[in-house]
Amino acid sequence: MAKYIFVTGGVISGLGKGIAAASIGTLLESHGYRITIQKFDPYLNVDPGTMSPFQHGEVYVTDDGAETDMDLGHYERFTSTRTTRAHNWTAGRIYESIIRKERKGEYLGKTVQVIPHVTDEIKGAFGAVSDKNDIVIVEIGGTVGDIESLPFLEAVRQMRLTLGPENTLFIHLTLVPFISTSGELKTKPTQHSVKELRAIGIQPDILLCRADRTIPPDFKSKISLFTNVPIEAVISAKDAESIYEIPINFAKEGLDAIILKLLRLPQKKRNLASWETLLDRVKNPRDEVNIAMVGKYAGLHDSYISLNQALDHGGFAHRLKVKIDWIEAENLEEGEIEETLGEKDGILVPGGFGVRGIEGKIRAVTFARENKVPFLGICLGMQCASIEFARNVAGLAGANSSEFDPKTAHKVITMWRELKKDGDLGGTMRLGQYFCRVKKNTFAYKAYRGLSIHERHRHRYEFNPKYEGLLARAGLVFSGKNPEYGLVEIVELRDHPWFLGCQFHPEFKSKPVEPHPLFKAFIGASYAYRLKRNQDRAKS
Repeated sequence: MAKYIFVTGGVISGLGKGIAAASIGTLLESHGYRITIQKFDPYLNVDPGTMSPFQHGEVYVTDDGAETDMDLGHYERFTSTRTTRAHNWTAGRIYESIIRKERKGEYLGKTVQVIPHVTDEIKGAFGAVSDKNDIVIVEIGGTVGDIESLPFLEAVRQMRLTLGPENTLFIHLTLVPFISTSGELKTKPTQHSVKELRAIGIQPDILLCRADRTIPPDFKSKISLFTNVPIEAVISAKDAESIYEIPINFAKEGLDAIILKLLRLPQKKRNLASWETLLDRVKNPRDEVNIAMVGKYAGLHDSYISLNQALDHGGFAHRLKVKIDWIEAENLEEGEIEETLGEKDGILVPGGFGVRGIEGKIRAVTFARENKVPFLGICLGMQCASIEFARNVAGLAGANSSEFDPKTAHKVITMWRELKKDGDLGGTMRLGQYFCRVKKNTFAYKAYRGLSIHERHRHRYEFNPKYEGLLARAGLVFSGKNPEYGLVEIVELRDHPWFLGCQFHPEFKSKPVEPHPLFKAFIGASYAYRLKRNQDRAKS
């Protein structure tokens, strides 16, 4: 039977429960335990798929096509777990399931109530990923004290009653602020947060105390006294320069030993060698590379959190620090572009929806193509690259996507349901993992070092195969395709240092200790371009 660790948060939102849960997973895997991690969000949306990036940040996509919370990306990057639809539940999805059962008469005429029906549904979801795992880590979203999270916390309380203390562990992440005017840390917010938890029947076993500095022993002692948590289980969660320091920091605090002791599991020899090597690369880069990110959500970095980290991973592979210059696509639609992109080592155009900023993205593609700057286009970025090539190289004036101009004479990009055969793709979006066959002697082949790949998708529009022959004759290389549906997955340019657009989202499969091949290749090409440019300038 799997054991459960429940991670809750208090005082304020945004303390980093997702990173904390992922780091705990890293530590437990380093002892050889099989783990997985779930996220339960108390909001009423069924999933974050229709939520604005400004509201919720990035939508993370799993292999099975679930649109999920961005914390699942942390879980996959920090551990070996592969998340699915069963790893992310919202209050909306829980209630939807209950109402569906009620309409079918499955409750046999009973009055459907929060207890036991909602809590039973939540507890059933806790068990959905327990098979073949020693430990299931469950992150409860929101902040203790929020009314919408109460059913989830009640379900957590019941789990201890059902499974016993040796099979359930409560970890609470809280804030210990430093007040600069008085020059001291304050423990009162933590005391009140734990009091809220205890009022609903949950006594935390471990406290993770988030602060901008290490929590001194006397403050740990005070927190222990007022919260009834043993002092050795009051863990300092100090702010870190890099999120990849956090598992190492927790290990230094002995968090893994405490967890295993409380769960009555044997301590095996901890092996964090790969993370220690990673941390050395993070802290000691040999040089840097400057990447322009031309997006439409540049003001909110959480909108591209997997992408940002995948770029970092590509840098780690070469022991480089990646500096990302956020550029709002709309700002490139008019005026001089050289002063904005002229000193960049690489240009990346990410995914997105809607027409805003499209012409700015297309201008960025033109600049990368004409000036031989390494380029990576992802999803919408690949579509922009195809449109730009069709207009400016193949001579198809006004070429566009039917998403942006339904009346264009050249729908180089079109709605995928217009392309599907006999309705076999279904729905309006292509979601989840699909197979791609890679062509030899291409940038993609050199990066992947293979002919067969599987990548994750989230989009409604596809490259129109009617234009494949025409654009190929003009010089566009179609280096990756889905053979089952005949869909274009990767396009490239000949006679360019490195230019590649992919319809899928490679960032969803990148890990810090296993950088995705495309990001590794893109950063490598960008650094080579930087060195050559500097050498050429030195000669002149």
